[in-house]
Amino acid sequence: MTAIIDYGVGNLFSLTCSFDAIGEKAVVTSDPAVIKQADRIILPGVGAFGDAALKLMSSGLDKVLKEEVKAGKPLLGICLGMQLLFEKSFEYGEYEGLGLIEGEIRPIAEVIPADYKIPHIGWNALIFRNDDGGLFKYIKEGDFVYFVHSFYAAKCEKNTAAVAEYGAPLTAAVVKGNIYGTQFHPEKSGDVGMAILRAFCERKCEAC
Repeated sequence: MTAIIDYGVGNLFSLTCSFDAIGEKAVVTSDPAVIKQADRIILPGVGAFGDAALKLMSSGLDKVLKEEVKAGKPLLGICLGMQLLFEKSFEYGEYEGLGLIEGEIRPIAEVIPADYKIPHIGWNALIFRNDDGGLFKYIKEGDFVYFVHSFYAAKCEKNTAAVAEYGAPLTAAVVKGNIYGTQFHPEKSGDVGMAILRAFCERKCEAC
């Protein structure tokens, strides 16, 4: 069973529909007991980093996530959920993240050409970089996925599993052990996204 974390900032309906489509059981929850019983965890997120981080930490769910990751349970952060995995963000200020992956979240405006639209919205091809931890086992390089973002993960090259070209190579996915993150939305990426979610559902807890 997959626990989809509900902390008030996620696109939960699309995710639950996606898990239904691939025949996997998923539960939307903010209950630590349910999260601890789950085989794996999804951390979704849309909106502003600072607000999301505050909600996550004020609920105490940040501590639950860190404990479960330390125990070896697979965790997938999606879009803002991926950004929250990092040490800090410079989205309209400076905010602390979960610190599960080294790096920081910065405006894409710093690295893309001035005539490129922000936010980056649309379909882009994945360019594989480092080990994907099995996340891309059912897809191929060059497959397209759907992005909606104005900020990106920087200084995380050693954990970057894929990038997407949008005037500059922007981090598209990260992997560090049992921790996974996608800047794109698998639940909005058609068959490719479903294949990625299916591969994630095959990840097993390392110590459970």
